[in-house]
Amino acid sequence: MNRAKPYHHGNLREALLRAAIRLIAEVGPTAFTLREVARRAGVSHNAPYRHFRDKDDLMTAVATEGYRELTEAMERAARGQNRAIDRLKYAGLAYIEFALRRPEHFTVMFDAPLLGPTHQESNEAAKEAFSMLVGLVRVAQQSSELADGDPLEYAYLAWTMVHGVAKLAITGRLPYRTRPGLLKFASFVIAQSLPTRH
Repeated sequence: MNRAKPYHHGNLREALLRAAIRLIAEVGPTAFTLREVARRAGVSHNAPYRHFRDKDDLMTAVATEGYRELTEAMERAARGQNRAIDRLKYAGLAYIEFALRRPEHFTVMFDAPLLGPTHQESNEAAKEAFSMLVGLVRVAQQSSELADGDPLEYAYLAWTMVHGVAKLAITGRLPYRTRPGLLKFASFVIAQSLPTRH
């Protein structure tokens, strides 16, 4: 006798997140339903509501996961450098590497129209990532390796610079088809753009 799909199995929340990410890779961040996510996770169509209010809530969870992984990646890359300016540069490269490694997360984090004031968890995770960048800028200025100026402006400069490279890279708009080639170009962009002191 065939049994109905279980209401949940194992770690339902994790299974739904993984299914959502696979679906985003195929159809983008907006063209899917919770019902389809449930089907791909092998659970009943009502099961997602055990953990997520609606599709936006699930997307917010994907974005939050992405921001946290991004922050960890930048912190890890920065820790391996002795000079403050190099910590800033390598955090930027880690940002681009994250986009290459997690294009579905990256798309949800920055392209999905859902991260408003009601999505507190993802907003806080995003602020944490940006605060880390501002901190790296301030330390580089304090060590006289980065030019004086408004640290927020420099943080936005650094962000827009690496975000642009990352976005062009994951959408295939750059002529560099290998990861080493992309990262070499990214290093060139970062080196040319940061107003360092000599």
